[in-house]
Amino acid sequence: MTQITVRPYRPEDAVDLGATYYELYDERDAGELVGITLFSDRPSPEDEKSWYESQYARAQKGEMIYLVAEVDGHVVGSCTVGRVGPTENSEQAHVAELGILVRRRMRGRGVGSALLERTLEEARKKFEVVYLSVFTFNARAQRLYERFGFAVCGVLPRAMKRGGQYFDLVRMARVLERSSSPPVPTVKPL
Repeated sequence: MTQITVRPYRPEDAVDLGATYYELYDERDAGELVGITLFSDRPSPEDEKSWYESQYARAQKGEMIYLVAEVDGHVVGSCTVGRVGPTENSEQAHVAELGILVRRRMRGRGVGSALLERTLEEARKKFEVVYLSVFTFNARAQRLYERFGFAVCGVLPRAMKRGGQYFDLVRMARVLERSSSPPVPTVKPL
C-alpha cells in the first residue's frame, strides 16, 4: 500500500507539480482524453512559476486551501479549494471551487481520495458550499466525487473546446453545512 502524506503546499513543491502539469500536455498531445482544462499552448516555465506563486499567495491570505499529496518524497498531486467571491465580505464568500490534479502514474492508488478527504475537512472551516466541474467522459472522477458527497447539479454543454472538438462539463456541488442543510438537487448529465 502506498504511503500518502497530505500537507499544505510549499513553494518548492512547484517543481514536482509543474512536471505533473506538463505531463498532461504530453497526454493530450498523444490523443488521450485529459480530464483537466489546459491552455492551447504549453505555458512557459516562467508562467508556471508565476501561477504557483500566485496560488501560494492566495493560500497565505486565507482565500484558498492548497494541499498536496506526497509519496516517497515527491509531490504527486494537489487539491485546491478557492473562494468564489472576490473578498471574505462578498455575498459569495461562503462558496468555493475545487480543483484537483494527480500525477498519471499515481491515479487509481488512493491519492485523489486522500487529497479530497483532507481538503474537505479543511474546507468545512472556511466554506459552506464547494463546487467543481468534471468532464462528462471522466466517469471515474465523477464516482470519486460522489463517494465524497458531491451531487450533480447541472451540465455545461460545450464548455470546453479542444482541437475543434467540444466537451461538456458536469457541474457538481457539495454542501458542507450540517445535516439541516437542504440537499443539492441532482440532474442527469446529457
